[in-house]
Amino acid sequence: MKRYFISLLIISLCFPTFAQEEKKEAEGFEFTTVKEIQITPVQNQNSSGTCWSFSGLGMIEAELLRMNKGEHILAPMYIARVNYEGKAKKYVRMHGETTFAAGGSFADVIDGIKEYGIVPMEVYQGLNYGDTIHRHGELDDVLKGYVNPLTRSRKLSTAWFEGFKGILDAYLGEVPETFVYQGKEYTPHSFAQSLGIVPDDYVSITSFTHHPFYSSFAIEVPDNWRWALSYNLPLDEMMAVVDNALENGYTVAWASDVSEKGFNRKGIAVMPDVKANEGPGSDQAHWLGISQKEMEARIANLTGPVPELSITQEMRQEAFDNFETTDDHGMLLYGIAKDQNGSKYYMVKNSWGTDSPYKGTWYASVPFVSYKTTNIVVHKDALPKDIKKKLNIK
Repeated sequence: MKRYFISLLIISLCFPTFAQEEKKEAEGFEFTTVKEIQITPVQNQNSSGTCWSFSGLGMIEAELLRMNKGEHILAPMYIARVNYEGKAKKYVRMHGETTFAAGGSFADVIDGIKEYGIVPMEVYQGLNYGDTIHRHGELDDVLKGYVNPLTRSRKLSTAWFEGFKGILDAYLGEVPETFVYQGKEYTPHSFAQSLGIVPDDYVSITSFTHHPFYSSFAIEVPDNWRWALSYNLPLDEMMAVVDNALENGYTVAWASDVSEKGFNRKGIAVMPDVKANEGPGSDQAHWLGISQKEMEARIANLTGPVPELSITQEMRQEAFDNFETTDDHGMLLYGIAKDQNGSKYYMVKNSWGTDSPYKGTWYASVPFVSYKTTNIVVHKDALPKDIKKKLNIK
């Protein structure tokens, strides 16, 4: 996914009942929270292509809250750094015939923790280049400039990888062998073990027809450089996984295309249906009271709820096949809300800071999530029992 552009506190899984009656309004939308899962504070990836790390770790942080492990803010740049190393090795080994870029997938977070452990953000901030916010343009150019000539070498020296790690040390900082956190000394591996997260308990789900349903395959997007596998479900069952997870207190790591006009900086993600108001017979009858001019203005500026497309499996596949749906961005689904018309939305934790109408939260409609999701990652116990059985997951 790429973007163009510490004390222990035991708390309940979800916000108290009064939070379900909270209403949030901006630009003509009025949202009422139906279900909200406890998450850690919104972070800011700034000018870095590391949304996948922020959102994947956001899910792990929410899992720790669910497991009554307390609030821990984990280090996205540690996970980004160890994956830069893995990407470089594969890129060079493949003679440049694979992806080497800032983007990544949720598998990079899960497998990164499994292979390299994890550290708290306070231990590894990844800001070793004279700035206070993440700016990776120079870093990414330098890393790519370093590995590209290696892919054309007739014989590699034994020094190339140490040189590569030296660049990462200079920009992001050296990886600590040990560190002290909350009065205890850890290594990255021992800290990961202390958290109680089991990487193999997390599964990736997708929904496309170019592979058989109920099988697994590597989604063919550039940032899936690990060739990690996802279980393939019909669209309605993929969405059932999302709903079952959220309703039972599990957050959902969400990879999506965000290049659509319906995804905007106002914190809204919808799939407008420009033909829904054409006249009698529309299946969006409640929109018939809106003038065509008003509807078009709403769609153009998202100044309020709009009629949306009914998404089919065929629409998803066509958009993926023709590159309308790409692996743009990673976020975290953490709740369910309804707008003033009763339409259902998912509450989304983004990683673009809190300078937005909903302080870092986006509201994504069911049609948008149905249409533009490339994959989701959840704890295996968040799967409905019948789907778990179909996938032969214990």
